[in-house]
Amino acid sequence: MPDDTPLGPDDPRRLGTYTLIGRLGEGGQGVVYLGRDRDGDLVTVKLLRGGWAASQRARTRFMKEAAAARLVAAPHTARVLDAEVTGDRPYIVSEFVEGPSLQHVVEDRGPLTGTQLRKVALRTAAALAAIHRAEIVHRDFKPGNVLLGPDGAKVIDFGVARTLDSTPVTTGPVGTPAYMAPEQIEEEPVGPSADVFAWGSTMVFVATGRPPFGSGSGPAVMRRVTERAPDLGDLKGPLRELIERCLDKNPAARPTAPQLVRALRTDTKPKPKPKPKKIPAYRWRMMVALAVVIALGFVLGLLMPAHG
Repeated sequence: MPDDTPLGPDDPRRLGTYTLIGRLGEGGQGVVYLGRDRDGDLVTVKLLRGGWAASQRARTRFMKEAAAARLVAAPHTARVLDAEVTGDRPYIVSEFVEGPSLQHVVEDRGPLTGTQLRKVALRTAAALAAIHRAEIVHRDFKPGNVLLGPDGAKVIDFGVARTLDSTPVTTGPVGTPAYMAPEQIEEEPVGPSADVFAWGSTMVFVATGRPPFGSGSGPAVMRRVTERAPDLGDLKGPLRELIERCLDKNPAARPTAPQLVRALRTDTKPKPKPKPKKIPAYRWRMMVALAVVIALGFVLGLLMPAHG
């Protein structure tokens, strides 16, 4: 069974046609529950905060964003299955992915290396590319929002992200400080490049066991994000160079998610074995002639003592 906690006295037992059976987590935007649909299949249900306090404008925007999220069809994202925004308890339902998060895997087993690291990097970059194609910005990409399911890494919790044409309705930066882009912290316009920055920060954590701007209080981490260079630890090679570009303070200098995918696919392709060099014809003739001379010398050396 999934690693959930029992429902509290203030938690709902049902949302629409979904039965809630436990808590999976809680964040600034709402509470995530483990639930079952009418057929008894497990689903993830995220209940948004605010209820009736949310403005009609916010509800309309959320409806648009939820509809866009349902259009994301990629093997490395958790599918959005349903959403309800008209009642006093707005929620969104997505596919349940059985497996631990990257956060838990790294904390429990240590950093990923080699092929496993490259696979996670490629699959999560491909997931972001699919999300961005649907004109959605995740805004909270982090190790806790990547699950290692039976089919590999899957990105979750993009059903409450913003569409590219929306404007913020909340006050203060939204996201997880250690993985937020500078423009998120400074409350500037946020686009797909912010997700690329978060991807770079996440890959540093996955490969080294710590985020590139350290840990601690939110304000301290956010100050380091905006003012200091990232600490990439002992990361080496093409992946380090790619991550450095992703963590550029300037959003325009970062690669896009499709560019990440292309770079990672090129890096992970097996290198062809070097073809044997063709020996020129004149060298063959020289080698044959030399072999003949050596053979004749050997024969003569054997015959000469017999005639002595």
